[in-house]
Amino acid sequence: MRTGRRLVGALAAALTGESTDHDNPIHRQIATAWRVKRSGAELIRRCLVLAADHELNPSTYAARCVASTNATPYAAATAALAALSGPRHGGATSSAEAMLAELIQTDDVAAALTERLRRGETLWAFGHMLYPDGDPRAAAILAALSAAVPPRRAAVIARIAAEAERLVGRKPNIDFALSAVSVTLGLPRGASLGLLLVGRSVGWIGHAMEQYAAGALIRPRARYIGILPAQAAPA
Repeated sequence: MRTGRRLVGALAAALTGESTDHDNPIHRQIATAWRVKRSGAELIRRCLVLAADHELNPSTYAARCVASTNATPYAAATAALAALSGPRHGGATSSAEAMLAELIQTDDVAAALTERLRRGETLWAFGHMLYPDGDPRAAAILAALSAAVPPRRAAVIARIAAEAERLVGRKPNIDFALSAVSVTLGLPRGASLGLLLVGRSVGWIGHAMEQYAAGALIRPRARYIGILPAQAAPA
């Protein structure tokens, strides 16, 4: 637990560029570094809490695999960060933030989204395989967004979500919600992914602790299903 506290604090410090302040909760440290008002700080807290754990997503599974070898929590978190760096995991959050930063500046959201789809681009911020009826984490964050940001910005975010759902039939996921927080609060570029990894790091440590206690090595089996070599002719 002590190691986990140091690790989460180090990640928050790396995100903001300011030293860890052990007298303040992580969300307030981040909000203070980014000069976010109190309502925005509570929104950041909500993001961190809702990002903390999501069962065996790729980064968490990587952390558990490494922890099962009795490697240090730092090694487990490093493995998780490596998994999060992939474009289909943490990269989706970064792509969503870049998209929202562009869309929030446009007057015709529907046309901008339609053009993205025409170019064959994927709207990473919409739909989730586990939540066909909508990502509850995103709903919880977006519900609090209107109370923490200027009404005009909140209205634009709602319009983007509605237009995208109309076009692709999918509701916003947590990538959209974290990106909406980043863009509407005017946070530094990449903040949405930063919030995801700081929040999720608490989950990684929790899973690592559970794996240490289990004392079992994670060792999946594999079965070959490819083409079999031709049988040797009898001598």
